[in-house]
Amino acid sequence: MTQNLGCNHAVGRSIQVTAGGGELFTYVYKADDPQYESPRPYFHPIRTLTGDLVSVYRPWDHLWHKGMSWSLPHFGHDNFWGGPTYTKENGYKPLDNNGSQDHDRVDALDVSDDQVRFAHHLSWHRQGGEHVVDEVRTITVRLADDGWVLVYETAMTNVSGELIQIGSPTTAGRPNAGYGGLFWRGPRSFTNGTILAPQGKGGDELRGQRAPWMGFTARQDETDTASTIIVADAADNVRHPPEWFVRSEDFAAVCPAPFFTEELPFPANDTLRLRYAVLIADGLTDDNRAKSLAAQAQKALAT
Repeated sequence: MTQNLGCNHAVGRSIQVTAGGGELFTYVYKADDPQYESPRPYFHPIRTLTGDLVSVYRPWDHLWHKGMSWSLPHFGHDNFWGGPTYTKENGYKPLDNNGSQDHDRVDALDVSDDQVRFAHHLSWHRQGGEHVVDEVRTITVRLADDGWVLVYETAMTNVSGELIQIGSPTTAGRPNAGYGGLFWRGPRSFTNGTILAPQGKGGDELRGQRAPWMGFTARQDETDTASTIIVADAADNVRHPPEWFVRSEDFAAVCPAPFFTEELPFPANDTLRLRYAVLIADGLTDDNRAKSLAAQAQKALAT
């Protein structure tokens, strides 16, 4: 049975996208989190078509993890990830460098039975208030053959007047910790689940490998069901195919990480454009199904 898409807009705060009346996700575009958590828009809750939850918000171990969000821990000297900042000399320490991604205005909200498209303008500010980035962010949602898919697009313009190096804790000296980018954190029950990749399913040994897509599949508490997420990197993204920051043993995480092992220079007045597709599906996924889901995600990027 076809489920029509819909959208509920809490003006000045968030949008909730639905299918057949059931929530797929809420996107909080105007966050009011503590400065230490680097306030920024986030997706939570995120659900499958049957309603199973596939995200977590402010987990006790990392309060700055917010469902799925665009998060950059080493943006020059600033932290747009949240929490402490890693340096080789001092490890992780709280610094007065937690910036914010601040919503300015809604540019578009187009809703039809088969697509929801939302675009908004943001200004990024350092903790001291300096304006460093103008961003246009666009989110497009459609149903897929198996699940539903979200296309995430960002166009960031450096308005700081200076060159900014975009990196990660690994570029700052911590091995195998190259997180930064579109970061998804899964529910607690997903811990020790299965990481999906073109080279075959596995665990934390897949961290740092390059691939056009990766994902995660795991079982749910309470319902005894299972869920899957696939994230695909657009072929025209910088450093495609990227390295990936993925975790299973301590918690579930998937993040295409173009700044994993090498800083990306972001010159003044330049615009950095990146696109990703995120597919959410019910059920456990083996290697064959993972490739099929990834093909659907990649198709969404080509549409």
